[in-house]
Amino acid sequence: MKKIYTNRFEIPGKVCIVTGGGGLIGMKHTEAIVEGGGIAVLLDIVPQGMERVKNSVTEEYGEDTKIECFVTDITSREALEKVRDELLEKYGHIDVLINNAANNPKVEGGSKNLGAMRFHEFPVNIWDQDIAVGLTGAMLCAQVFGEVMEKQKSGVILNISSDYGLIAPDQRIYRKEGVPEDQQTIKPVSYSVVKHGLIGLTKYLAVYWADKGIRVNTLCPASLENGQDPEFQSKISQLIPLGRMSRPDEYVCTILYMISDAATYMTGSTVVLDGGRTIW
Repeated sequence: MKKIYTNRFEIPGKVCIVTGGGGLIGMKHTEAIVEGGGIAVLLDIVPQGMERVKNSVTEEYGEDTKIECFVTDITSREALEKVRDELLEKYGHIDVLINNAANNPKVEGGSKNLGAMRFHEFPVNIWDQDIAVGLTGAMLCAQVFGEVMEKQKSGVILNISSDYGLIAPDQRIYRKEGVPEDQQTIKPVSYSVVKHGLIGLTKYLAVYWADKGIRVNTLCPASLENGQDPEFQSKISQLIPLGRMSRPDEYVCTILYMISDAATYMTGSTVVLDGGRTIW
């Protein structure tokens, strides 16, 4: 049967960079790239996570899977330029950038920026670190790799935001009964600011590069199920029209759509995958 449309989802030989490539969502980005026929280039400051992703995806998709790993600090322009130069020397082009890295305060992970920290006591050093990785890092990656795309007159940048890029955290879902107020866990202000900021970065760059063949969009995934305790899962599920948290595999097809030629008329857009949470 002749294919007219579905082959537009294929990205054969495209060099696709994923920052924060060693995490769970990074793995899903990698699966989307590999399944589309692209070359996944993972950037992370922690090598172990990237190796887990590489091994898992290679086991699933076969030994001919193309995955590169770079231990990189995305807050360093010099480090990013080194990655850029190595990729250009090896492949001659860079086609996709997925800005996924963030200091994400995860309920299940004991993150340093998720805890009993009132807003008026939130440490400036944590604020600075979160902004540096999640927002400044995305801007630097766009500068370094976007310049290559501009010269090519083609490329795609996908910024990974969150439902918290659209709404404020509902702090009630993090509360524990019987715990004193000053010991209650809160979602930090820096996370919301970063995720809102990425949407602004998308709109700016989409206009800036509109005539250069570069598309820039935002994806807002939300409520990813990843081993949270049942009480938390129940609380957050009550805020979602579909009545449940998302499965990790529910993002993959949307990622591939957004970075492929299936979405050639989409730029400056925000795609929301939140089970309907932000419509309530």
